[in-house]
Amino acid sequence: MRISVVGGGYVGLVSAACFAQLGHSVDLIEIDEGKVEAINAGKPPIYEKGLGELLSKHVGVSLCAGAGYHRVWDTDISFICVGTPPGPDGSADLSMVEEASRSLGESLQEGGGYHVIVVKSTVPPGTTERLVMPTVIRHSGGAGERIGFAMNPEFLREGLAVQDFMNPDRIVVGSSDPKAGDIVESVYAGLNAPVLRVGLSAAEMIKYASNAMLATKISFSNEMGNICKRLGVDVYEVMKGVGMDHRISPHFLNAGAGFGGSCFPKDVTAMIRLGERLGEDPVLLKSVIEVNERQPLRLVELMEKRTGPLAGREVAVLGLAFKNDTDDVRDSRAVPVIEELLRRGARVRAYDPLAAANMQRIVPDIEYCDNAAGALRGADGCLIMTEWPEFSRLDEEFGLMRSRVIIEGRKILSCEGAEGICW
Repeated sequence: MRISVVGGGYVGLVSAACFAQLGHSVDLIEIDEGKVEAINAGKPPIYEKGLGELLSKHVGVSLCAGAGYHRVWDTDISFICVGTPPGPDGSADLSMVEEASRSLGESLQEGGGYHVIVVKSTVPPGTTERLVMPTVIRHSGGAGERIGFAMNPEFLREGLAVQDFMNPDRIVVGSSDPKAGDIVESVYAGLNAPVLRVGLSAAEMIKYASNAMLATKISFSNEMGNICKRLGVDVYEVMKGVGMDHRISPHFLNAGAGFGGSCFPKDVTAMIRLGERLGEDPVLLKSVIEVNERQPLRLVELMEKRTGPLAGREVAVLGLAFKNDTDDVRDSRAVPVIEELLRRGARVRAYDPLAAANMQRIVPDIEYCDNAAGALRGADGCLIMTEWPEFSRLDEEFGLMRSRVIIEGRKILSCEGAEGICW
C-alpha cells in the first residue's frame, strides 16, 4: 500500500519507518528542510533505539521525505502525525492538525481513487469529526465523496517506540465508515495484536484515558511513597506486593520524581480543560498534576536538609532526559529541580548521556559536563534525575564530591549512602 505520513516528528518518523518495515511504500511530509535532509540521508533527527537502522534500510527504497503534498493524491492513505502542544490555558492546540487537514484536502483535488485520512495525533474527542473532516472536505474541491476518515491513536513509549509499534498491545481503529476502518486495519497486517474497532470519538478518548490512567498510577505511587518514607517503610516492597494483584499489575508503580515527556503532562492537562468546558470538575486528574508538580521539589528540600542552605553550594544533577534511552527533555522533572536550585542560589553542574544539548536550550546558565565524574568533582550534593543504566555503576566517582550527599529521584544506585526521594 502507498502511504503518506504528515509530520516528521517523534510519532510520524517512527510510524513512517515502521510502515516501510511492514512492506508499504511511504512518503513522509515534513516542512523542516533540515529534518528532511537528515531523514533522506538515513540519519534520524531524534534519538530512538532501532530507528536509525530502519531508516538506513528503507530510505531511498520504500521511504522518502519531502516538504510537499503533491504526491498525496497518488497514495491510498494519509496519516496525520503533527504535534498538538498545549495552548495558553493547557488545552490542545489543534492549529497544526487543521493546517495538515487543509493541505491534504487541497492535494486530493487532483484526482485519484478512494483515499483514507487518518488522525494519529493525540486530539480531544470530536476533533476528527468536527475539525478534520469538514476542513478536508471544504478544501477538496468536491472530492469529499471519495474520502474516508479514521482515527488511529498511537501508544508508543519513547525509547521503545519501534518495539512498541511492531509489537503492540492493541490496535485501535475508529472510522467514519466500515470501508475506511478496513483499510486502516489492513495497513497493520502481519502484526500480532488484537484490533479494536470503535467510533471516531471513542478512539480519541481511548488515547487520552490511557495516558491519564498511567499518569494517575505514577502520582498514586509517589504519594504512597511519600507516606512510606515518613513511616520508614520501603515503598518498593509495598508496590511489589500491590502490583502482584492482577487487577492492578506492576507497571507504572515505581515511586520517584514524577512523570514528564511529550505526552502525559500535556494530555492530562488537556483532559482537565476538556472536562471543565463540558461542565465537569475532574478533581482526580487535577490531583494527579498537583502531585506531579510538587514531587520533584521534594528533592531540593531533602538536599537542603542534608547540606544546609544551598546558596553558593555546588550541586551535581545527573540525568536531564525525562527518562532513559531518549534525548527528550520536554517536561523533564530535571527542569523544575534545576530552576529551584538556581532560585536558592546553588551552582549547578549537570550531565546526561544524550540530552545535554536539548536541555541547554531550556536552561543555558548552568555548567554542562562530559561525564558524571566531571559533574561530581567538588560537589556538595548530587541529585539523580534519570534512570540511565550507567548511573547504577557509579561508585568511586562519588568519592570526588566535597561531601557525599546523594539524593535519588529514580531508584537506580547500588552504592552506599544514597537517600531516595520517597524511600
